[in-house]
Amino acid sequence: MTLATSCCARWATDCFRLSEVQIPLHDWGGDEFIVLLTEISEVDEVGLVCSQILNRLAEPHRIDGREIILTASLGVSLFPQDSDNGPCLIRNADMAMYRAKRGKGNDFAYYSPEMDRRAAETLELEGALRNALERAQFCLFYQPQIDLVSGQIICCEALVRWHHPLRGMVAPGDFIPLAEETGLIVPLGSWVLQEACRQARQWQEQGARGVRVAVNISGRQFADPGFVGKVRETLQESGLEPNLLELEITESVAMERVETTIQTWMDLEALGVSLSVDDFGTGYSSLSYLKQFPIHSLKIDRSFVRDITRNPNDAVIASSVIALAHSMGLKVVGEGIETREQLKFLEEKKCDMGQGFLFSRPVPFDEILQLFKASTKHSI
Repeated sequence: MTLATSCCARWATDCFRLSEVQIPLHDWGGDEFIVLLTEISEVDEVGLVCSQILNRLAEPHRIDGREIILTASLGVSLFPQDSDNGPCLIRNADMAMYRAKRGKGNDFAYYSPEMDRRAAETLELEGALRNALERAQFCLFYQPQIDLVSGQIICCEALVRWHHPLRGMVAPGDFIPLAEETGLIVPLGSWVLQEACRQARQWQEQGARGVRVAVNISGRQFADPGFVGKVRETLQESGLEPNLLELEITESVAMERVETTIQTWMDLEALGVSLSVDDFGTGYSSLSYLKQFPIHSLKIDRSFVRDITRNPNDAVIASSVIALAHSMGLKVVGEGIETREQLKFLEEKKCDMGQGFLFSRPVPFDEILQLFKASTKHSI
């Protein structure tokens, strides 16, 4: 059991002592625990205990002198309503826990029979996802990033799409979380990296010289000890110049293992690739760590850009991120730009690049080639 997991168990136990009933906590392996409530007369009491656990874990704690905040996802299964069989109760609680985890997180959920149907659908989708990898049913769409001074395309973000033979185009939100959960995100992410580099090399040869390609890297990919080697190998196989590849990881992934993140990024920088922090402002990065990351740009999350002209807080956050990045010599990309008003605000704040439906929706490879040609004739 890791130190953090051990502390979780201790804090959860402390939380239970606040309750009027003694609640046994059982280690279920890894970072999972089972709580058995035997003196419960009302369902609402279960919710109260769950809230106590979540609130207790949400308090700041210190491990080895470092302050951390923990979150948890709880699943609830009731006897005898949900089952009178122990293993079934545990299975049902597990399904409910994953429902809570797939939601907003740091929450609890009660088991319902509907979860069995959804579990079967998920299992079916997982099988289809594995087949899709084997049968090359994925393709890449690209969304351009525009230089807000020149109006020219300077980078394109690669976005994976699944063309299912029966369901048609499957939305990323329907399969990316499942790929993350099952580990299929690693082979899928490797394919995306290879295909993006191959196609970026093609558009260099067709006249769009100097236009970079940006590829999102999942937490599982980034944590793979062989990741840097795979990037090096992909660049060699595709023939793409390293400075034309930009790798994006989210702020939360960057902060999961700070020391490892720094070393991995230093190794990637040594290859010559560009590095970017995506969804900046939504996570919990410390500025003391941020300045240690050998990154080249920050992307302001679309949640701040969306209400940037209506919400003073979002406006302040966006302005501060731009000023902070520029003070550190970093470029800034505003994501999710959909209106002229949003664009004007970002231009006034000297944001470097913009991306969003105002410029272009994500388009397939052949259409991005047409956008390149239009971009060379006049600003988008």
